[in-house]
Amino acid sequence: MANDKNDRSGEAKSKRGRGRPLAFDEASLEMVRRVVRENPSATMVELADAIEQETEIRTSRTTLNKRLKELGFKRVIPPRGGTGTDAEAEGAAVASARRYGYADRHRTKAAEALYHHNLSDAEWDLVADIFEDKVRGRPRTYSRRMMIEAMSYVVRGGIPWRMLPHEFPPWHQVYKTFRRWGHQGRFERMHDRLRGMWRDREGRAVEPTAGALDSQSVKTSAQGGIKGYDAGKKVKGRKRHILTDTLGLILAIVITAASVQDRDAAPSVVDAAVSKYPTVEKVYVDSAYAGRCKRALQESHPGLTIEVARHPADRSVGRLIEGQQVLPFPEIARGTFIPLPKRWVVERTNAWNSRPRRLVADQDRTLASSTAWIWFVEARRLSRRLVATTETDKA
Repeated sequence: MANDKNDRSGEAKSKRGRGRPLAFDEASLEMVRRVVRENPSATMVELADAIEQETEIRTSRTTLNKRLKELGFKRVIPPRGGTGTDAEAEGAAVASARRYGYADRHRTKAAEALYHHNLSDAEWDLVADIFEDKVRGRPRTYSRRMMIEAMSYVVRGGIPWRMLPHEFPPWHQVYKTFRRWGHQGRFERMHDRLRGMWRDREGRAVEPTAGALDSQSVKTSAQGGIKGYDAGKKVKGRKRHILTDTLGLILAIVITAASVQDRDAAPSVVDAAVSKYPTVEKVYVDSAYAGRCKRALQESHPGLTIEVARHPADRSVGRLIEGQQVLPFPEIARGTFIPLPKRWVVERTNAWNSRPRRLVADQDRTLASSTAWIWFVEARRLSRRLVATTETDKA
């Protein structure tokens, strides 16, 4: 039995050894060698087509690749930069290691060129000396202009500090600089300078003589900090009390919890404005500041006149008529907004302050940061306006 099994296994091995007959004989292999020598840069598909035309033998790329190895052929790819001496090969290797295309070095000027909110050279020249103070020791790593542009990106886009793009300085550096400049009052100085330049351009005295007072209630985020509930506006958050001149440019800002009444915050706002600009003689307010608030403000600031501009549909006071004179009341609902003379400018400023996404709701934990953002946004608006009108005049 064992001998029979060995005989059968030997027969099977001999049959497998014979296998499938080779596609190429000696003559065909010589033909393949000649075709490859004539077409050294041809692909395997092109070589198979050429060999089929010469020998009428169609073979696969795998089989052809095996036959080429048996004949001693191998495919060699030249290095980048061509072949030559060792020095040339080394230079080619260095050239191949270079990375061409968009790289980090091209992003160094992206923050200055790609973001439309960045300062132009003319805008920076107006306020550069306020921020470019002298530094002892090691020079600054990041320019003051880049800091201002990073802050503009944060307030315009309404993003958290940590999401600041890498084209700008690190977010923690920008945040600490913003807090420091806010406490130093640099944004307020920036706004005061530009406000004086704009008033001079409009033919007004640099020191204002009249202003308008109003407040705006805004919601707050989950960051925490001081907040309250404004029952009149149905808003839980903070209230921005601002006093502007007759052009709508801010003279003083006080931010409180939304639960603080307008008449309670009015003294601090008026005190800040009058101490800074003693030339203010008249302030226009709405009916929320009338009565004892108005009398208290005039008593604490001799020479200051508080004028109440009431809504035409105000039924609490009505109108005085003479004799049989008939004055039809306008068909206006009490809650309808009407731009009142001398006082509509402060309403417009409140609307402007809600345009940047970060100021739609109060996103900051401290009142000092919220106040600094208002000064900064108003100053940036003035800088763009001054440069745009100057360029228009030159054109």
